[in-house]
Amino acid sequence: MLDKISFIAILGGLTAILAGQALEGGHIASLVQVTAFLIVIGGTASAVMLQSTPRQFMTGLQMAKWVFVPPNFEFEKQIRDIVGWSNTSRRSGLLALEGYLNAQKDPFTKKALQLLVDGGEPQMIRDVLEVELEAHEHARKLAAKIWESAGGYSPTMGIMGAVLGLIHVMENLSDPSKLGGGIAVAFVATVYGVGAANLLFLPMAHKLKHLITLESTARELVIEGIVAIANGENPRQIEARLRGFQAITD
Repeated sequence: MLDKISFIAILGGLTAILAGQALEGGHIASLVQVTAFLIVIGGTASAVMLQSTPRQFMTGLQMAKWVFVPPNFEFEKQIRDIVGWSNTSRRSGLLALEGYLNAQKDPFTKKALQLLVDGGEPQMIRDVLEVELEAHEHARKLAAKIWESAGGYSPTMGIMGAVLGLIHVMENLSDPSKLGGGIAVAFVATVYGVGAANLLFLPMAHKLKHLITLESTARELVIEGIVAIANGENPRQIEARLRGFQAITD
């Protein structure tokens, strides 16, 4: 499902900048500078790659699509499934849940259900699943951090582009025809650096952090439900407890 607000936000930000440039009497074409783009984006990408492991960098790039097509965390369906498993286990025992294993698309949920079917002790099940949850969440956050880092590096790269542009200007003071291009690169590079950081990279990082929190919450819901079933709790009590996790999605 597309996250329309992300598209609207990016288009709105770009439109505001371009409209402001036009209203001030400037030419929109003057903001198109390939040299400035290469300095800012290329330099930022290189800095982020240097600070990251290959897996973190590639995972972070893959997670960028979450901003526009976020994962569907079906809290309501999870609760219904867990309550249903609870009812089945009370009627027919834990081994009756084995028939639900193949229907689980989420590896974490499938593993949790398998531990339950295998008759694991409640505390053991919780310990195993929480370790996996923490490791997965930590890896996700490190991957998403590449966008936060990009938001920190790009303004600096914009300043570097500005300095390089001014150096070019100083080298050609004797040739007025070359001054305009050098000054344009200098200022446009700064616009690219600051704009990319504040309109794209940093907002993306914050949105990914929120989605990672939702993913972890969905897994915590599974842990609580599976452990409650292992403890033999009443299905109604389990449902009431799991409903509390929905507050984070509001």
